[in-house]
Amino acid sequence: MPIRLRVDPDKCQGHSRCKSLAPELFELDEFGNAHEMGDGTVPEALVDKAYLAQSNCPELAIEISEE
Repeated sequence: MPIRLRVDPDKCQGHSRCKSLAPELFELDEFGNAHEMGDGTVPEALVDKAYLAQSNCPELAIEISEE
């Protein structure tokens, strides 16, 4: 089942743990805040990394939805 992730820009505080754990899924802006790559669709091979990044976000800014 495909999943999609989204970073809530109002919650992200720029800890960058998600980028460290799953660099294939996140990019950082000029302030160090994370954003999902592209439309946030997670390739099947990276689903575990997406959930790992979500569980390590201290601000709970990563939302994952199953489509």
